[in-house]
Amino acid sequence: MKARVFVTPKSTVLDPQGQAVRAALHGLGFAAIAEVRQGKFFEIAIASGATREQAQTDIETIAHEVLANPVIEEYRVEILD
Repeated sequence: MKARVFVTPKSTVLDPQGQAVRAALHGLGFAAIAEVRQGKFFEIAIASGATREQAQTDIETIAHEVLANPVIEEYRVEILD
């Protein structure tokens, strides 16, 4: 089993990296790009024998307490078979 965690800045938080990427894309001729939000992606392998429910609980806790700063970031967790 694997888990994926996507962490991005909240929409109310400025994202200077995303703005820099958007500016670079505009410079390359991609004028239709309105906004870019830069984030983090984690892929986590879960030991065999762990239940899906326990994995979900553990990964949610890890995402909230370790991988993301809930004050300025939001996260999404996916558990894959």
